[in-house]
Amino acid sequence: QVQLVESGGGLVQAGGSLRLSCGASGSIFRIDHMAWYRQAPGKQRELVASITSGGNTNYADSAEGRFTISRDNAKNTMYLQMNSLKPEDTAIYYCNADITQHIPPRTSRYWGQGTQVIVSS
Repeated sequence: QVQLVESGGGLVQAGGSLRLSCGASGSIFRIDHMAWYRQAPGKQRELVASITSGGNTNYADSAEGRFTISRDNAKNTMYLQMNSLKPEDTAIYYCNADITQHIPPRTSRYWGQGTQVIVSS
């Protein structure tokens, strides 16, 4: 059974920083594409940033220049360093990953349960 678990969310003042982590566990053969999404109250879930297994990154306009996505393939972990946070960054942040299991040998997209980020003004 593969699982993704996020951590690192919390309450921070505007201008502050947080570092989110997303760890994958279970019978993992390979992790390909990974990404961070967020969903604010009353809004649709939106892509924040993504990273390939080779380290190529992509950012939403709202995250460009303030957030940095990274991953440690040896630890099956992805990170999101968030700086210069704004109240509009308040949301539940979710990670997802395309993971190939050992047994059975199949690739599926998994989601974490989310971690709450609240930025106060």
